[in-house]
Amino acid sequence: MTPSPEAIEASDARRSGSLGRGQIIALLLAALPLLLLLQPYQWLSALGFRLQRAWPLGDGGAIPGASLLLVFAGTALLTLLANGPLKDGRGGGLTGVQALQLERVRQGPARSAALASLDLRRQLTRLPLLLLTHGASLTVGLESPSASLGASLLLALRDRVAPLRRLPLPVLLATGAGAGLGIAFNSVLLGVTYAVEELCQRRSAALINGTLLTTGLGVVIGAATGLWQSTAEAAPAHHTGISLLMGGGTHLIAPALLLTLGGGWLGGVFSAATAWMAGRWGHWLSKPKAARGAAVSRPLVWALAAALVISLAAVASDGWSLNDGQLLIVRMAYGEDPPGLEILPWRLLASVLSIAIGAPGGVMHDAMSLGALLAGPLIGDLPPLERQLLVWTGATALFSGACRTPLFCALFVAQIAGTVALVPLVLLVAALAAPIGRWVSEETWNDVQLERWLAAHAASFAGNLKND
Repeated sequence: MTPSPEAIEASDARRSGSLGRGQIIALLLAALPLLLLLQPYQWLSALGFRLQRAWPLGDGGAIPGASLLLVFAGTALLTLLANGPLKDGRGGGLTGVQALQLERVRQGPARSAALASLDLRRQLTRLPLLLLTHGASLTVGLESPSASLGASLLLALRDRVAPLRRLPLPVLLATGAGAGLGIAFNSVLLGVTYAVEELCQRRSAALINGTLLTTGLGVVIGAATGLWQSTAEAAPAHHTGISLLMGGGTHLIAPALLLTLGGGWLGGVFSAATAWMAGRWGHWLSKPKAARGAAVSRPLVWALAAALVISLAAVASDGWSLNDGQLLIVRMAYGEDPPGLEILPWRLLASVLSIAIGAPGGVMHDAMSLGALLAGPLIGDLPPLERQLLVWTGATALFSGACRTPLFCALFVAQIAGTVALVPLVLLVAALAAPIGRWVSEETWNDVQLERWLAAHAASFAGNLKND
């Protein structure tokens, strides 16, 4: 019997790893609904920045009472909902995507649970939490919710669109997650690198980081010694703008190296502190069993305590500990009178606590803002270009030390900086910082979430092995 065109197309796709015609059309058609679904997330993010600008932000003004009340009340309410009736919407929502990349989550209750966590309707339960997150200016960003929304949309379409059913489920989910993040941040490259490094890193991490280390150092040495420029005629287009990379002079090498080492180390500390706080939060939320053996829940007390801590951090930092850190990064790189290093512990505390209580969001901008703060003591009265180079170095180092996705981290920072001339340097910084962060803390926050999810579903894995 002659195979159908669809069967031939699917077979070709499996052999070459490419997409068939039907899959290309289906994925193109998914772009518009995903863009529209992401718009409420963008509006909520914009709301958060408008509210944060009402704070003094280092300008010496009085703290508005309404802003402080909004942070306190919004944090308390989010904590109660995220640890109660809306607990399915807490966190970034990507653990199901990561779990389904693993072969052992291929059938049975664990697979069903992972798929259920990505049900498109569950994203609706995340919207009220997102509103409270950005209304209270908690320190998480849109990256994880945007990525999980993209994965959920393609999963929903898979049940209705035959060509998408022929894509392996792990590939489909990683594609949707990458597309969601890429559209949210207006960057195709960020979407691709996020899918490859963050979601499929078990296959690609060593290859990517090793290539970046060797290639990055070679490019930087070539630029620093003038060897590359001496043969500019061989690649005139690539030569354009390369002088920006080392134009600041050799006196920046030592502070850049110091920021790379310090940022990578603090990135590991950031991951460890986040995991510790999240673990302790679950412990604090319930008292030990009472005499009659019933667990006594006390969410209200801890919701008020979390709201108080985050509000105090906001007051102590003049509002710099709020939101996902983008305003702080811009002030450090380009603004006058950037905040000092004393802001860092308040921002670190607010960040790890926001994640622990279940605020739906990611830590990418937060990690970058902490790294940008590290550069504060080193930038002094440096010229603008040199100041920016050190700020972006610090931001890249801590980001990569925390997340261990050097290619994605470097490209994200280069996009914020608005210049591709920084790419060779930040790629090398990210590649060096990632293993430094891992030496401090073996696991990233995403790793911790996945391991806890797998532990919670360990019984189903045992059942799968028994049936094999």
